[in-house]
Amino acid sequence: MHAQTARMTADRHPHFQALLEQHRKIVFKVANTYAWQPDDRADLAQDIAAQLWRAFPGYDSTRSFSTWMYRIALNVAISWLRGHQHREQHVEPFDDSHAEMAGKDDACHETNERVRALERFIAALEPLNRALVLLYLEERSYREIADILGISETNVATKISRLKQRIRSDLA
Repeated sequence: MHAQTARMTADRHPHFQALLEQHRKIVFKVANTYAWQPDDRADLAQDIAAQLWRAFPGYDSTRSFSTWMYRIALNVAISWLRGHQHREQHVEPFDDSHAEMAGKDDACHETNERVRALERFIAALEPLNRALVLLYLEERSYREIADILGISETNVATKISRLKQRIRSDLA
């Protein structure tokens, strides 16, 4: 029995590795959304990859791999975040490239400030709402977001509408 398990593990390894490589950006997007320190992001990405590997035997290949992957990654990230709530959290920009433009142009500086305000807003959200925003910004359909998060499409639509309203009022 042990030899059969080892053979099955060896058979699934290349397939899993190819799928993980094809969709690796999902791991990094989720890790960057839930962890702000470089070491924490690396640890979280590693935890996500490990959980994906453990869960892979249960993956239903008739369903979207990216949807399954997001679901696992977000669950790991939310659990990780709950375990790290005691740590001081501060938001670093998602991308420092826009910081170089600051001061060169007033319009660019205003855009830079609005992006940072949005980053702070997202970082302050509860984990489920942060996942909703991440998936919405990824242009996932309400149906796919509902599948990933395990909530109804109606609930997704309502929550996103409320989040948009909060963004408009908080960042106005």
